[in-house]
Amino acid sequence: MSSENQDRFSRTAIGVFRLNGQFLSVAEELAKPSGLTAAWWQVLGAVLGEPLPVSGIARSMGITRQSVQRIADLLVARGLAEYVPNPAHRRAKLVRPTEEGRAAVSRIGPAHAEFAARLAEELGEEEFAQTVRVLERLSEALAAVDSGPAAPPPEG
Repeated sequence: MSSENQDRFSRTAIGVFRLNGQFLSVAEELAKPSGLTAAWWQVLGAVLGEPLPVSGIARSMGITRQSVQRIADLLVARGLAEYVPNPAHRRAKLVRPTEEGRAAVSRIGPAHAEFAARLAEELGEEEFAQTVRVLERLSEALAAVDSGPAAPPPEG
């Protein structure tokens, strides 16, 4: 790896770590008025379209199954989600939002839309769209590199 590529990789990682913190902060502020945390919103958001097992939610979000399990248990305890039978797997129940959970997420919508509009105004529509494409491509590339064969250690 050239030192230039090593520097790019490090700067990308630091930038993504910083962005993660910024996104979590924004998400906490957006979710707070609806009685959710950013993590609760993230898990509920993952199952709005269809119920998923905890492992499926974890895979889609890129976090550990244990973290999702803890959050799912809290959401169920608070009546925001429920566990339902999984026809594909007897033991791995599906997580599904309750009406109360859907209502909590929907209350975030207006502030979410307003923040997205402000961000689009700051970046510009085309740069915003390009940012999405670049981040999605970066995620795909990391998955491909991470799942490939390990590189041999450098000689020395």
